[in-house]
Amino acid sequence: MRGENAGENAVRLRPPANAVDGRAVGWWRAHLLLATVVPVAVLAVLGLLIEPARSWLLGAAAAVAVLGLAATALLPAWWFRVHRWEVTEDAVYVRTGALWQEWRIAPMSRIQTVDTVRGPLEQTFRLATVTVTTASAKGALRIEGLDHELAAELAERLTAITRATPGDAT
Repeated sequence: MRGENAGENAVRLRPPANAVDGRAVGWWRAHLLLATVVPVAVLAVLGLLIEPARSWLLGAAAAVAVLGLAATALLPAWWFRVHRWEVTEDAVYVRTGALWQEWRIAPMSRIQTVDTVRGPLEQTFRLATVTVTTASAKGALRIEGLDHELAAELAERLTAITRATPGDAT
């Protein structure tokens, strides 16, 4: 920022204050469980149908099942601890990731669109994802695992704030 007030208006990287909804843990578990069941079922059926490769196909199915179930049991609780978000009058803050954490800030003047998405699993868990598209080459910010009503309110709030924020979002 330029000018005398640059220090006052600067948006700084900081930990976002809000956790995702607790139901996101179940939603993530359902995702991981589906991602495990499908390949295990395919490998098991192929193992039953293809005699010469039966042992290694069934072994692969067992290995995928063990790894998938371990991930389903452990990762969602970890993700819940590290995924954070916050919206202020100046910016949207998002922190995601477990091993490789990504912290992103989208100043209000850079926001181009705000969308909400509710896939079938999200609808089952009464959750939604808010996507904030900016003029950044990095791409949109996604706030996943929000209560669907909170997501709708957040989209309205972001739209109102960005409408009132000077700038052309480029």
